[in-house]
Amino acid sequence: MEKSKKFSIFGVIFFILLIVVVLFNQNQNQNQSQSQSQNQGELSPYKKYDASFFDVFDTITYVIGYSTSKEEFEGQVALLKEKLEYYHRLYDIYNDYEGISNIKTINDNAGIAPVAVSKDIVDLLLYSKKMYEETKGQMNVAMGSVLKIWHDYRDAGTNNPANASLPPMEDLQEASVYCDIEQIVINEEELTVFLQDENMSIDVGSIGKGYAVQRVGEFAKEIGMESLLLSVGGNVYAVGSKIDGSDWRVGIQNPDSKSDEAYVRKVDVSDVSVVTSGDYQRYYVVDGEHYCHIIDSDTLMPADYFASVSIICKDSGRADALSTSVFNMPFEEGLAFVNGLEDVEAMWILNDGTVEYSEGFELYVAD
Repeated sequence: MEKSKKFSIFGVIFFILLIVVVLFNQNQNQNQSQSQSQNQGELSPYKKYDASFFDVFDTITYVIGYSTSKEEFEGQVALLKEKLEYYHRLYDIYNDYEGISNIKTINDNAGIAPVAVSKDIVDLLLYSKKMYEETKGQMNVAMGSVLKIWHDYRDAGTNNPANASLPPMEDLQEASVYCDIEQIVINEEELTVFLQDENMSIDVGSIGKGYAVQRVGEFAKEIGMESLLLSVGGNVYAVGSKIDGSDWRVGIQNPDSKSDEAYVRKVDVSDVSVVTSGDYQRYYVVDGEHYCHIIDSDTLMPADYFASVSIICKDSGRADALSTSVFNMPFEEGLAFVNGLEDVEAMWILNDGTVEYSEGFELYVAD
């Protein structure tokens, strides 16, 4: 949603999505052969199609799926795009939209009055509070006051690298006083949200896109798209399996841009999400040091334990929140945390390139 970073991350995101496409196409001939065998020689009425667009959540969306015709597929993709645009506007913290009360509207009315919103905002914020509890406060949508400071300094440093600087710690500490998630008052019956302190603000960057991807994936099933790979800026949701019943194959990008290896691992997935948080997409440089966009709620500074953390689990919103949270935890703490969760697996790429898995992640790794 940050227009200033849209083009700076375009190439990286496009590269991620190319990996998804390449991996899909690598097995296409084999999958077609298997499909024909399973149908006892009968040709399937479905064909593989793909589409992409770059005007939702300020990133590239890529869709791979099956349909009986190109026209039908394009019509379905148009409906998916419409849904994504709806969630983009709803969860935007930077822009107003006519006729819509969104997250920015809530922030603008902090300490003034409750804001009547859609059920989709209420549901997101209730889920965000649930994830706050599950992550022991590491995923906190009430950190808007702190994140805004980092956003402004990152933008200034990106636009003028010679004068890039870090926010003063005293400013961050002062802003952190206004990050109490309990002061987000949600009235489920009246569908209103109120920030009790005028200095508070909500930032759903650590969960909003994943939550929207999950909702759109579920909508895809409703309109008959039961075999689909949906990638929104690298938030990948595998809806069902491929048409022949085999898994989708997704590449996890190598954070080392100088490496000849485009991806570190390939994973085979069906009906799950794969979400990665890393320090190599959105960052700025101060005195030769890289500072990423993921801020540790304890230190108020960018985390630097890993190059990336990838989460696999059923719900894309949960995967989004967990990838951010685990990125902020030392490895042993994060490993114990993930191993204690049901139906969640993680892969860590350490700063030296070492790869670590949670207990069951290797089951997803492609041969």
